[in-house]
Amino acid sequence: MALDKPYLDVPGTIIFDAEQSRKGYHLNQFCMSLMKAENRARFKAHERAYLDEWPMTEEQKLAVLARDLNRCMAAGGNIYFLAKIGATDGLSFQQMAGSMTGMTEDEYRAMMVGGGRSVTGNRFVGEDGDAQPQHQPQGKAGKKEST
Repeated sequence: MALDKPYLDVPGTIIFDAEQSRKGYHLNQFCMSLMKAENRARFKAHERAYLDEWPMTEEQKLAVLARDLNRCMAAGGNIYFLAKIGATDGLSFQQMAGSMTGMTEDEYRAMMVGGGRSVTGNRFVGEDGDAQPQHQPQGKAGKKEST
């Protein structure tokens, strides 16, 4: 039985749930292996060979090689595990987050210091009236509640 996932209609958001966890298990385990200096050295010396030791999908391996963290997340990666890749490359979490938003580190920092992104248009699909949201609260009689 499929679970109702009302959070799937949040624009630009990948929720790390049980399904994503299963999908990214080996990718995330690879990331955790980078906690050991000898594994980081092996990975940096021959990235593809090291990745081929893991039963990851080809998409996951290509996403790691490209250092495309958004693609890694779509392939089941958890940002807290993926941070090990950035640390291996000498990047701060702030630099990684900036790369995920298409911003420089300085632009990302300024945005966050300024209060973060506006929530307008980022709450759920159709928020601005261009389409009905997928999930709306139901009243006692089964009718949609007015807002």
